[in-house]
Amino acid sequence: MELKWNVPVFRPWIPSKLPSLPLLLMLVLSLCLFSPTKCLDLDPDDKSSLLCFNSSVQDPNRSLATWVGSNCRNWTGISCENRTGRVVSVNLANMNLSGKVLPCLCNLSFLEYLNLSGNNFNGTIPTCFGQLASLKTIDLSHNSFSGVLPDNITRLGQLRELVLNGNRQLGGDLPWWIGNFSSNLEKLDLSSNSFNGEMPDSLFHLKSLRHLDLGYNYISGNVHEFYQSLEFLGLASNKLFGTLPCFSASTKSLTVLTLANNSLVGGIPTCIASLEALAHLNLSFNHLSYGISPRLVFTEKLLVLDLSFNDLSGPLPGKIAEATEKSGLVLLDLSHNRFSGKIPLKITELKSLQALFLSHNLLTGEIPARIGNLTYLQVVDLSHNSLSGSIPLDIVGCFQLLALILNNNNLSGEIQPELDALDSLKILDVSHNMISGEIPLTLAGLKSLEVVDLSSNNLSGTLNDAITKWLNLKYLSLAHNKFSGNLPSWLFTFEAIQVIDFSGNKFSGFIPDGNFNISFRSNNGNSVRDPKVPFISVKSVEIKVSAMVIDTSELSFNFKVSSMVGIDLSDNLLRGEIPNVLFEVEGLEYLNLSYNYLDGQLPSLEKMWNLRALDLSHNSLSGQIPGNISTLKYLILLNLSYNSFSGSVPVNQGYQRFPGAFAGNPDLCVESSGEGCERGSPPAEPGKTFEEVEGPILVWVFCVSAFVSFYLGVVGLFCSARARSYILQTKV
Repeated sequence: MELKWNVPVFRPWIPSKLPSLPLLLMLVLSLCLFSPTKCLDLDPDDKSSLLCFNSSVQDPNRSLATWVGSNCRNWTGISCENRTGRVVSVNLANMNLSGKVLPCLCNLSFLEYLNLSGNNFNGTIPTCFGQLASLKTIDLSHNSFSGVLPDNITRLGQLRELVLNGNRQLGGDLPWWIGNFSSNLEKLDLSSNSFNGEMPDSLFHLKSLRHLDLGYNYISGNVHEFYQSLEFLGLASNKLFGTLPCFSASTKSLTVLTLANNSLVGGIPTCIASLEALAHLNLSFNHLSYGISPRLVFTEKLLVLDLSFNDLSGPLPGKIAEATEKSGLVLLDLSHNRFSGKIPLKITELKSLQALFLSHNLLTGEIPARIGNLTYLQVVDLSHNSLSGSIPLDIVGCFQLLALILNNNNLSGEIQPELDALDSLKILDVSHNMISGEIPLTLAGLKSLEVVDLSSNNLSGTLNDAITKWLNLKYLSLAHNKFSGNLPSWLFTFEAIQVIDFSGNKFSGFIPDGNFNISFRSNNGNSVRDPKVPFISVKSVEIKVSAMVIDTSELSFNFKVSSMVGIDLSDNLLRGEIPNVLFEVEGLEYLNLSYNYLDGQLPSLEKMWNLRALDLSHNSLSGQIPGNISTLKYLILLNLSYNSFSGSVPVNQGYQRFPGAFAGNPDLCVESSGEGCERGSPPAEPGKTFEEVEGPILVWVFCVSAFVSFYLGVVGLFCSARARSYILQTKV
């Protein structure tokens, strides 16, 4: 909120009408007359109050270093009334200030606007704020205030905006008076705090209220009608229950409605579509059920519709919203429900659509060829359904596509060479389908790719140099296909790579030797993870996708890859020695070379400081076990079983943490405390030779192919539950 003050009109200076003054005084006076903003004296009492307040404030950026002298215009964040010099506005937002707010601030008796947001003020909210009778706005959001909301706030009868969101230690029972202390209150934002209890009845009837956000608290009770013309209603992530009301009093005004992550039940009433101004609707993470009525058709003003993570069933709605060439839905999320049947062609008529999420349903049939009509589409996720057929060639019409996520379906056919037209694509996931053929050379044109998962298909052939053009690659999985031939020399040279998974193929020859890229070596800047976290949970890859809808209804896409740094070449036909350089990669967190035909000796592991899991089992490695591994404090999984190691393993070198790690090495002596030497047991599995067919796939976790889990959610002023991993924000 910006306050504007009228500047009085000053008449020109007429020297003949002024008394005789010293020249300097005359110059100062003339300066004040012609430039009044430079000579607005701060009221002495208010100045003292501000200096008292400043005495307890930590100001590392010296933002308040200008608080000297008496000229109000020079004081950062302070505005004064033009005639009296009394302080009417204190705006210290986002200045990295901290400390407690002293009661002397309450001596600013003419204060109308107080904004301390985006700092680190702590302690309780001063009860003396109640004596600032002229206050119209209080914004203490995004600080570290604690305690309860003081009852003295009830004395602020002129207050129009009370914004306290983002103070996680601020809470207690939602005050009974919150809806009736000011008949002028237009905006109440208590979101992201720790309030509990039920909403008082007065809040449902406060006629002046336009913006209400109580999201991300612990508020309980039944949701029922509000009887004022609300424009914004945010109740996400609470403990609310009941069925969805119609919000009839806000038919013409409500633009944002978010009730995500509560316990709402029943169906979606068709009257919700009567909200003529609605732009954002988020009902995700509830227990809504039944089908969607064909009469539920929103206006073209709706930009965001998120009904994900419910129990909705039946066919997808043929028409969910009106659309024109220039307006209509930007994001549609119906994922994680029980919708069945085919994807309706009407969805391809939502010309303004930029993000489409239909994953984790029971959808069948083919992907509509007309999807190429959605020329603004940037993200499409149809994963975890039962879709069949091939990837439609017309999808190249979505030339702005950034993420194509089709994993866990029944798709077949080949990867078409024409897909190189999607040259903006960053994420390509078609894993767990029945796609066959080879990787087309033309895909070298997809130079923006960062995440590629082609695992668990029927792809074959050798690796071509098209992959080398994906210079920004962070994650590459070709696991569980039928690829063959030698591993290319460029395999470990991608500058940003975090995960390479080629397990479960028929690659042969030697593991490439050479320099590893900086990403593998530095662990990409990731901090060391808690060793207590189960390995399976950190080996998976999390892609956090974010999207921002701005005033022009454009969606800004971003994502972050979070995963362990690892290499998995298990269950292939690789032979020869393991390159020593592979055991000098300090950033590597897991390495799986099991079920191959590798031989030679195992070098020292002491340089692999971040190593958490190592599986070299079911090979033909020989020689002695390397020395002390007690320095590898994050190592939680070790498997060297079924090789040809010999010699002894001393009890004091850290290996006792991994019982069974040496099974199947009959010539290896494993020392145990007070019991002498134990031979590797159980008996060695019959050794396999290079000419034999590949062995069975390893049962334990290393043979589980690294998979890409996409957690998508919508966050911001209006939406998103805590667990959601994509963010959709609106400038209001």
